[in-house]
Amino acid sequence: MKNAQVIIVKKGRGHGHGHHGGAWKVAYADFVTAMMAFFLVLWIVGQSQNVKQAVAGYFRDPGVFDYQKSTGIMPGATTGINSEAPKTLKEAGPVDGTSRVDRDRLAKKAELLRQMLAQRPEFAKLKDQVEIQMTPDGLRIELIEKSDSLFFDSGSAVLKDAATGLFQAIAEELGSLNNHIMIEGHSDSRRYSTSGAYTNWELSTDRANAARRVMDTRLPAGRITQVRGYADMQLRYPADPYDARNRRVSIIVSNQVAGGPSADDKAAAEPAPAAAAAHGESEKPAATPAPAAHKPEASATHDAPAGAAK
Repeated sequence: MKNAQVIIVKKGRGHGHGHHGGAWKVAYADFVTAMMAFFLVLWIVGQSQNVKQAVAGYFRDPGVFDYQKSTGIMPGATTGINSEAPKTLKEAGPVDGTSRVDRDRLAKKAELLRQMLAQRPEFAKLKDQVEIQMTPDGLRIELIEKSDSLFFDSGSAVLKDAATGLFQAIAEELGSLNNHIMIEGHSDSRRYSTSGAYTNWELSTDRANAARRVMDTRLPAGRITQVRGYADMQLRYPADPYDARNRRVSIIVSNQVAGGPSADDKAAAEPAPAAAAAHGESEKPAATPAPAAHKPEASATHDAPAGAAK
């Protein structure tokens, strides 16, 4: 029996459930948070318009229900609940609050400008250098220079005669709108002088101001609200900063209106003369003439500020 095999039996001790880590808790918390946000969105979508306005007003100014704390988080936001908020995205129109009717009016004016440039022979050499397009800011009209300097001589802020007539024609077309107008001047990167006393900043601003002086003669008072000079900070062709086409004057017809109906709106609202006469014959008593004081007098400066020269 001395050579008998020895059998050793090892019995493991029972252990409790060990620590498995807490990574699953983070994942679970993220899942629960996502589900809460999802169901919160579903709840808001199903609420009435009044509830949606209340929630929007609270997030715009969280202290509105206790006291007036601020005028809103975003620039231009109003305090508290906005009762005029649109009900749907379609009703909201463009993000800047401009109605689709206003945008359509500007688009029609852009087409009229293109037709005017194509039909008038004096602008035959200039029309290809005029770019008209709709942008989020409104109607943008750019008069772009060429190497032969169609609008200004190089280094000069004096408008050429043909360019003066073009700016006047554009102003006459825009005069029927009541939108604010801004004028911008841009230059290329070529240094104006070595002294530094007069730079592209002054040159671009003076060119925009020269255009403003010409257009002011054909526009109602106060219609042009801003004149800006950008020098070479907004190059049209950044790859070639010395390109002559970087020199340009931009006219921006803003989406923002000055207030009151435009001349186009008034013309559309007035009845035709024949129809108005027929209506007067059938409605106006023969023995009682209409008081002359009640007849409005047409004015070319109907929306000029009070006290402005006419």
